[in-house]
Amino acid sequence: MLKKILMIALPLLIFIPSAFSQTIITVAADTTWPPMEYVNKDNVITGFTPELLAAMEKVSDIKFDIRTTGWDVIFEGLDAGKYDMIASSISITGERKKVMSFSDPYFEVKQGVITKKSLNIKSEEDLKGKRVGAQSGTTGFLLIQKIKGVIMKAYDEIGPAVQDLNKGSIDVVVCDDAVAADYALTNEQYSKDLTLAFLLKSDKPEYLGFAFKKGASRDKQKLVNDALKKVKESGEYDNIFENWF
Repeated sequence: MLKKILMIALPLLIFIPSAFSQTIITVAADTTWPPMEYVNKDNVITGFTPELLAAMEKVSDIKFDIRTTGWDVIFEGLDAGKYDMIASSISITGERKKVMSFSDPYFEVKQGVITKKSLNIKSEEDLKGKRVGAQSGTTGFLLIQKIKGVIMKAYDEIGPAVQDLNKGSIDVVVCDDAVAADYALTNEQYSKDLTLAFLLKSDKPEYLGFAFKKGASRDKQKLVNDALKKVKESGEYDNIFENWF
């Protein structure tokens, strides 16, 4: 009888250490950015990025704990150590690299211009004198600031900006192209009246990365890079991309 008990217990002892070896990485995400990261009708965090993180969990010992965090405080929270990583469509820029660290790039992005189909807006020149909305602190907002003659309006989230555009309170919304396409081309509420007019030109490619506090979480950053590499090399990244775009 004792022998049988030992035979049953031994496999349990073998599996227990692997459970404790799992690395928990707390993740902040502004879940108002479909289809990249958002909360669906069932109140579940979903999108391209959460699905990518789930795939990264499968090829590593990482467990991602995703927490919805407002964009206006997301960087402040990272600096304060409230979480290990931001996974919220953060563009890797020279200015940001001065104050935070980034994973390897996981997505190439451009800035899309959403407008009403009834407006004759087809190029950057057509934006002069127009009321342009963008989420404050984003690369789209910073890019629009450089265009002379536009009337800027800042938003905490992109959803209210699109709502104002649809109501006619503003003329244009600028945001990441994947998000712009989702609102203007596939969203049942807006696609009838809105369109993705064009993409803004940029001097160099823009990539998204997972952000970490400068000088901290280096071990976790390496784990994230290793897992991302495995997902890309396996072909699963391409499957996730096709699923969302």
